Amino acid sequence: MAYNLKEAAKKPERFTGGHRMCAGCGAPVVVRQILRALKTEDHAVVGCATGCLEVSTFLYPYTSWEDSFIHNAFENAAATVSGAEAAYLALKRRGKVKHDTKFIAFGGDGGTYDIGLQSLSGAMERGHDMVYVCYDNGAYMNTGIQRSSATPKYANTTTSPAGKVIPGKPQPRKDLTEVMANHHIPYVAQTAAIGNMKDLYEKAEKALYTKGPAFLNVLAPCPRGWQYNTPDLMKINKLAVETCFWPLYEVIDGKYVINYKPKNKLPVAEFLKAQGRFKHMFRPGNEHMIEDVQNEVDKRWEALLKLAGEE
Repeated sequence: MAYNLKEAAKKPERFTGGHRMCAGCGAPVVVRQILRALKTEDHAVVGCATGCLEVSTFLYPYTSWEDSFIHNAFENAAATVSGAEAAYLALKRRGKVKHDTKFIAFGGDGGTYDIGLQSLSGAMERGHDMVYVCYDNGAYMNTGIQRSSATPKYANTTTSPAGKVIPGKPQPRKDLTEVMANHHIPYVAQTAAIGNMKDLYEKAEKALYTKGPAFLNVLAPCPRGWQYNTPDLMKINKLAVETCFWPLYEVIDGKYVINYKPKNKLPVAEFLKAQGRFKHMFRPGNEHMIEDVQNEVDKRWEALLKLAGEE
């Protein structure tokens, strides 16, 4: 169904205000919009890996979640939610459950790209009817801004500090969206919260109502780790998309569809200079770092165009 802002706004909140997430954080914006894509009459079971989202939204006996909520260990959100989905199907076969329930797991990049990759891969391969959402903030933000495999090359973190020894994280970031696309599941998408959030809402709705496993990788900037002013959340997201650092695309039953192609693709330096974690790249003598990142962005964008048949 096409996104209708007025109709979406009428839906009841399933993720309440009053949570403890930082001002300017992308994660709660992402969660609220994804849950808004649920049909009002549908119940949801939400699982959450340990991380910023979990510790800030569920502090017993208080919760920000209107639907059933499960917190478990860092590494097994997908396994827990897939188990809940299997139990639900068994109960439904016996006639003990009548209502429709959707199963959603949320995890940051630490609990998804790294620690939770094994359980995520297993749940997707087994074919559970569930959605896994990675809110990608590019580091282990909850435990002190340590680098993850989602951290971009040259980013300054507490475990890849930019200085005389290393120039920030030495390795390029893992492309988890492509890893999940190669699981050959029905629906995979990469998105971000931008403007009226049409792209995020429509992809969430597709993921929720596509039969079988689905994966959403959603950019979720972190003001502490990325070092930007809190009102600039949407600006940072927009720059990520306009520079093609974070392309908006989906893979539907193996077919690649690019949802947005910038008319005037901006240089990646515009995205980098808006964040304090990359400020060392703009010092005299470090121009090669920006060129290196630009080359990597261009290479991945060209590869994506080819996969979508638009090269």
